[in-house]
Amino acid sequence: MRPGPATPPFSTVSAAPKDPNRFSEIRNSKAFHHYDVGERFEAGIMLKGTELKSLRQGLAQLADAFVRFEKDVPVLHHAHIAEYSHGNIHNHTPRRPRPLLLHTKEIRELKAAIEAGGMTLVPLRLYFKQGLVKVEIALCKGKKLADKRESLRRKTELREAERTLRAYK
Repeated sequence: MRPGPATPPFSTVSAAPKDPNRFSEIRNSKAFHHYDVGERFEAGIMLKGTELKSLRQGLAQLADAFVRFEKDVPVLHHAHIAEYSHGNIHNHTPRRPRPLLLHTKEIRELKAAIEAGGMTLVPLRLYFKQGLVKVEIALCKGKKLADKRESLRRKTELREAERTLRAYK
């Protein structure tokens, strides 16, 4: 038998490319339309195992979600995390309230701002950071209908201006 070509002790093939369909983040697209977004905070979230697996697949929605305080603990309500497809009888309920993890100084600051009136806490995005799931929440003030129309008008004007600039290049 002839010896084959020598193989190096390490693999010369790089790792497989990351899946482009993999979860990067879930955004609340309605938040910027319905609210004037103010100060933002990063919070941890308490999840069950099946919720985490479902999030890794990108199966979540924050469209109608909001944060409310229950016994001095911020809780995320109406965030939909789909049931895990390979789950069993211990699968989670999709819209259960989920406690958020913040520093006590931040909790006091947020409670004071909400109790002052006119402000609400809205989740803006859900993402992974160093293997942990984080929620970006913001203090928001609701927009009136005229403000919503004005922001849409401004957005379309900017889009048209960019389109005309591209046409002249």
